[in-house]
Amino acid sequence: MTRLVDRDLVDEVLAVTGRREKRSRLLPARVVVYFVLASCLFFEDSYEEVMRKLVNGLRFLGTWRDGWRVPTTGAISQARARLGAEPLRVLFDRVAVPMAEPGTKGAWLRGWRVMAVDGVVLDVPDTPTNTAVFDRRDDTAFPQVRTVGLGECGTHAIVAAAFDSWRVQERELLHRVLDRFEPGMLVLADRGFYSYEMWTAAAGTGADLVWRVTENLELPVGRWLPDGSYRSWLLPKHVKNNLGRGKSHSRLEELRVPVRVVEYAVVNRGPSETIRLITTITDPDHAAAVELAALYRQRWEFELTLDEIETHQMSATRLLRSKTPELVEQEIWVNRI
Repeated sequence: MTRLVDRDLVDEVLAVTGRREKRSRLLPARVVVYFVLASCLFFEDSYEEVMRKLVNGLRFLGTWRDGWRVPTTGAISQARARLGAEPLRVLFDRVAVPMAEPGTKGAWLRGWRVMAVDGVVLDVPDTPTNTAVFDRRDDTAFPQVRTVGLGECGTHAIVAAAFDSWRVQERELLHRVLDRFEPGMLVLADRGFYSYEMWTAAAGTGADLVWRVTENLELPVGRWLPDGSYRSWLLPKHVKNNLGRGKSHSRLEELRVPVRVVEYAVVNRGPSETIRLITTITDPDHAAAVELAALYRQRWEFELTLDEIETHQMSATRLLRSKTPELVEQEIWVNRI
């Protein structure tokens, strides 16, 4: 782990966040950082067993004193609480960067770095503090956290994340990671993320977008293009409603956002399904409709990233360990690293 997350970086993060110890402890802050990283890799093991695996490796290398004893679960929990969530958030920000090299399979379309956004809901332990912060649905046994991440297709690297109570919708969480969108990225998203406001905010970052939208979204045909796609435009919902009632709008041209629409059918064993994409790439010479249709399948790469966290890293219950909101936050940042 120290090869992947350098200990000098860990020490720097601890200094920046003010978590360096003022006195010698059985569990120094640096060790606790590596412990919480290891606890995500060995999710189903007890705290003591995770610590034993971590320290036994150090003993084998001759870098850990033999007289040291594994602390109790209570002592480890207290050490996690002293550390808090902020060092892991800062560590995530330092290490969560795109990883694809030129030629990495599935990571590029022409000159664009292919990214995707998606979300997942996780259960957290049913404690009074967790329930007070994250809340619980009427039909669930546990409080829940909703997370949204921006990930790199091809490498599965998560480069940005936001989370909150399940009551906070995915679009709001996506707003919180828009500062990680940048020119040169091509960001894929499912239909649940689209709104006029969300689209214009995301496009305003300079990143290009390919998002699925619902079949009932009104997209007038402005001009058919040689590749079978067509140019259209977006308008705010209230403007479209007023136009439908015969009312005019003084800022109509200003509010109209040009897009290109790609529609295609996916034939399954049952009825075929129509996929409808909108994109900021308005020139088919830059990316043809068939290329974008094939590219959209890459969004499932992010689903695989989430599957790696939910199924392989966590237990089948998808229940986090942490019994306080700050430690839930700590655990989520570590899972994303």
